[in-house]
Amino acid sequence: MTARKVARTRRSQPMRKPVAGTPGWVAPAAVLAVVALVVATLLVIRWYTTPAPKPLSNDTTAIVVAQVTGLPASEFDSVGQGTANNLVKPVSGTALTGVSGKPEVLYIGAEYCPFCAAERWPLIVALSRFGTFSGLQTTSSSSTDVYPNTPTFTFRAAAYTSQYIDFRAVETSDRDQKPLQSPSSAEQQLWSKYDPGGSIPFVDFGNRYVLTGATYSPDLLGGASWQAISGELKDPNSAQAKAIVGSANLFTAAICKATANQPAAVCSSATIQDLEKKLG
Repeated sequence: MTARKVARTRRSQPMRKPVAGTPGWVAPAAVLAVVALVVATLLVIRWYTTPAPKPLSNDTTAIVVAQVTGLPASEFDSVGQGTANNLVKPVSGTALTGVSGKPEVLYIGAEYCPFCAAERWPLIVALSRFGTFSGLQTTSSSSTDVYPNTPTFTFRAAAYTSQYIDFRAVETSDRDQKPLQSPSSAEQQLWSKYDPGGSIPFVDFGNRYVLTGATYSPDLLGGASWQAISGELKDPNSAQAKAIVGSANLFTAAICKATANQPAAVCSSATIQDLEKKLG
């Protein structure tokens, strides 16, 4: 066939027109949808196949608590805010004080809640800079919720002593979502005032600052043991230390604002002073 005939043949073939209303990105979008579905499925499988950590003996629990509550000052300074999301927000109102008249830190949560499970770690770390815990017990979040079996502690039978602050904890439900403890009417009013949706965890730092939600993802703890997590806290470069110790520093700054920066050994550090400025 001559070149002229080929040219005429090509010109005689009708051009294909796109189907009306069919955008050019349909195929890529469909692929992305499939990829998103696969990823979501894998996450769900991971969540619901994460085994519950084996309960610790009393002796092992004591060792883990000692590690978590005995971090050196250099660890806090090395981490700073780390990767913690600053969800600590200033509020105004009558100062919240405990039975001893000292500024009170109020925690409201539940044992089944994975976000509460995540936040107990930094809350214990921060409060241990001002006082001493006893009676802390290990547990894990619900096996049927998102981020199942997140290793944590419970405040249900814990006691706390400090010359600077009071600590009041309310675990509203156990791991199986059965009623456990109830906030007082005054505590319920505070919770409703600053968190109308009733989300947990809810933490009020002397009615100077409040926290609702988790400052890092519970997924960071998924599948790990209490011993492994407490061990990682000693490494300022670990993901767990950056999240947990970073959150603890934020909580420490909020508590220091409520205690007029006492004790000075904790509150006068450059790290805490910088975070106090961030909190406002």
